[in-house]
Amino acid sequence: MSNHSPSPTIGTPSRAWRSRADAWEFLGYAIKQLASGRHSDSSDPDLGSQIGRAFALLEAVEPYWAQPGVAVVAQLRHFVDDGDPRSALDLLSGLSNLPLAAATESGAVAVVEALDDDGVAGPAANFPERPRFEVLVVDTLDHSEAEALKADMAAQARPSDAFTYAINVVPSYEDALVAVLLNPDIQAVILRPGFSYRSTQPLGRDLRKFLARHAGQGLESARPLRRILGLAEAVSGIRPELDVYLVAGVSIESLAGSLTKGFRRIFRRQDHLDLHLSLLSGVAERYETPFFTALQEYSRRPASVFHALPISRGASVGNSPWIRDMADFYGTNLLLAETSATSGGLDSLLDPHGSIKRAQDLAARAFGAQRTYFVTNGTSTANKIVHQSMLAPGDVVLVDRNCHKSHHYAFVLAGARVSYLDAYPLDKYAFYGAVPLASLKRRLLEYRRAGRLHEVKMVTLTNCTFDGVVYDAERVMEECLAIKPDLVFLWDEAWFAFARSHPVYRRRTAMAAAASLTASFADPAYAARHAAQAKALHDPVTGEPVDDEAWIRERLVPDPAVARVRVYATQSTHKTLTSLRQGSMIHVFDQDFASANSESFREAYMTHTSTSPNYQILASLDIGRRQVELEGYGLVQKQSDLAVSVAQAVARHPLLRKYFRVLSSRDLIEDRYRETSSTMPLREGLAELQDAWQRDEFVIDPSRLTLDISRTGIDGDTFRHSYLMDDHGIQVNKTSRNTVLFMTNIGTSRSSVAYLIEVLVKLAEGFEDSQGTVRPGSTHPNRRGALGVGQTPPLPDFSTFAERFRTADACEDGDIRAAYFESYKPDSTLYFSAEEVAAAVAAGQEVVSAGFVTPYPPGFPILVPGQVITRQTLEFMAALDTREIHGFDHDRGYRVFADHVSGTKGAEGAGSKGVGSEGVGSEGVGAEGVDAEGVDAGLVTAAS
Repeated sequence: MSNHSPSPTIGTPSRAWRSRADAWEFLGYAIKQLASGRHSDSSDPDLGSQIGRAFALLEAVEPYWAQPGVAVVAQLRHFVDDGDPRSALDLLSGLSNLPLAAATESGAVAVVEALDDDGVAGPAANFPERPRFEVLVVDTLDHSEAEALKADMAAQARPSDAFTYAINVVPSYEDALVAVLLNPDIQAVILRPGFSYRSTQPLGRDLRKFLARHAGQGLESARPLRRILGLAEAVSGIRPELDVYLVAGVSIESLAGSLTKGFRRIFRRQDHLDLHLSLLSGVAERYETPFFTALQEYSRRPASVFHALPISRGASVGNSPWIRDMADFYGTNLLLAETSATSGGLDSLLDPHGSIKRAQDLAARAFGAQRTYFVTNGTSTANKIVHQSMLAPGDVVLVDRNCHKSHHYAFVLAGARVSYLDAYPLDKYAFYGAVPLASLKRRLLEYRRAGRLHEVKMVTLTNCTFDGVVYDAERVMEECLAIKPDLVFLWDEAWFAFARSHPVYRRRTAMAAAASLTASFADPAYAARHAAQAKALHDPVTGEPVDDEAWIRERLVPDPAVARVRVYATQSTHKTLTSLRQGSMIHVFDQDFASANSESFREAYMTHTSTSPNYQILASLDIGRRQVELEGYGLVQKQSDLAVSVAQAVARHPLLRKYFRVLSSRDLIEDRYRETSSTMPLREGLAELQDAWQRDEFVIDPSRLTLDISRTGIDGDTFRHSYLMDDHGIQVNKTSRNTVLFMTNIGTSRSSVAYLIEVLVKLAEGFEDSQGTVRPGSTHPNRRGALGVGQTPPLPDFSTFAERFRTADACEDGDIRAAYFESYKPDSTLYFSAEEVAAAVAAGQEVVSAGFVTPYPPGFPILVPGQVITRQTLEFMAALDTREIHGFDHDRGYRVFADHVSGTKGAEGAGSKGVGSEGVGSEGVGAEGVDAEGVDAGLVTAAS
């Protein structure tokens, strides 16, 4: 008989999927051992104890799943307790949809394998012909009533139904919220008036704390209707993609008019068929992929092609003896779906009215936007579209200098005057954080003081940054609008598209923040808050604003009567969700779009969008949106949890923590930008994460792991290429001098996480062995001590624009377009080696960059056209270990404007002397001894 363990409490929701899968998988293994006769819980007490713990865990969490469910757990326990493991084995073998860890990895439905004594796999479920989901019913029903309801709903099913579902019943408000948190299979919630408020399940501290934040005021003692409305709002707040239905006993006609906002539909208790059809219809709407479906249908139709695109229908491939391996590799469907036609249901991306328009509308719904536009050549192009639609020559844009290079090129195209904002530096780790709100407010106030605030049109920030620093988008926009109420915001969310699917991350996305601001501005109490603050921030006699420092100290409240919510977000769907490469979206939440930007946006979209868009990319965007709405929540929950498991492994393993450290919020965000003290909030629970994401100015995306490798003595670029990619096939796409960035995503598996940890352990073992002598055959000996964090030079802030490209000294904006095109003039530029630039700077000359210099990754420019080159910039460039630097000529050096520095370049060096091959490599961009330390030596030599 198995040991009965006390019921554990249900802990952090983000880990429930893993704990549940492990418990079911262990039970399968343990019951097979018992059935084989090789073990028994009496002969092996430890096995019996482990079985008891697995049952206890499942008894706590399984009430929130319809299948296998609590009844199966109870029956399994009965068989094991009665010493009948063979019956337990038979029961397990006949189950489908078991959440086994291995099944979770591959995305397969649960399969019980190798449970027979002879090693032959027992009966297993194949992939279901129809997708399956779960429906949560919230009502206080006894067992017989719940089973009768399930039977009545099951009787409505027909073989022609596109989907199947199973019903689970929970009795209370709290249980309903726990269910939608724990169970990602839930796609619909049915509320019935009989439910209570409190849960009797053993909920842990983290869950209790999280639930307390979603408990409506006074709902525990409220009347049923108010409790129902409160629960509907709470469910939608956590998972807005879910369909919520109300089943009422009487007088539904009187309820229908007032409750339509909170519910998809209202039913009487007897309307089982209509309810069944509505459940299927609701999921079908999210499952719909208009363009992907149209492309599939097109590929199945015969056609004769008498226009462009020889590859269409595979015509130029199928009969060729030389390239038919293309069809073998990519498959015939890809070729059949290649077309340049816009008829037959395929629609035009440039003028969508059919399947593409419908697909974009569905994407807008999924991401909380008013409008969404598909982009087939990346977020670089999406950024250019938004900027060109909004900015005209002479408009000022405030922008993080460290934003992606596509923004800077967009400013050249638009002719905007650029005012660069500096992010807080993380000199110790050689990368930047984000722009503090106080800096942003100070810059706006500088423009107000100079009488130029009317010129400021737009603010552009990156949310989240490459390294995972996330803004409080709502607070940033709110306080900026208090200074200039008509500002337009572009949030570059290239790395943040997945955030919409998580209840905590969502509030920091641009679209959710825009919706929240809109709701706040409509609240009369908000206007009263603004009026009270306005009195304190303006002189009572003159009406003029008081000193700027007061405005910077206060959390500003804009005037809702004049503030406009004009928000754009660009997202690389292909980076964090399912899409083919270069698949991106532009999301729009702009109150003035129709009146102020629709025409210019259309023209900008036409300017940058190909007339021959890749239909495969468009179809993948359509599919990616479907996945977001139907399983995004569970996938994002898993992605974050797996990242936490890596961080925990590094912290706990004695050898790993000797050489590696995962940087925490305290490392990456200065104390002044955090109100909370948690170092890794998600590791401490969902409630701690929510607390930090509600209160702190900046937070860290939990799925980003910045690994400090400085104690290995190996620089980041070498560690990335030689140790991870070349030796072990582990791909990462960003390093700094002493860090490596790992990112989990919705495709990350537990196996890949285990492999990463295994590789890190192997590397640490190699470093340990090489402390004495290098192991035989070791190709990369440890260079511990060769790299110290102090050797990384301070990160350079944006210096300044040369005077001729500035409007006025009072405000540091520059005409980047004028500088860019001045370089087109004959003899206007020349090339200087790093040593020659250093000498000129040391001599007090102003050396002005004639182009962009952009290390990639991370992809933001260290220099832009018209920027004055400083010693700090040269030191940083010399220390770079990035191999790819756009805009830097490895043979000739920096391209600079000739008018300031041509006199310093002698005949011997002019046009010939540059950065030789010995001066450029993975160690830096220096020349003839100019490296992290050598810049100083070069300056001394030049000065003397």
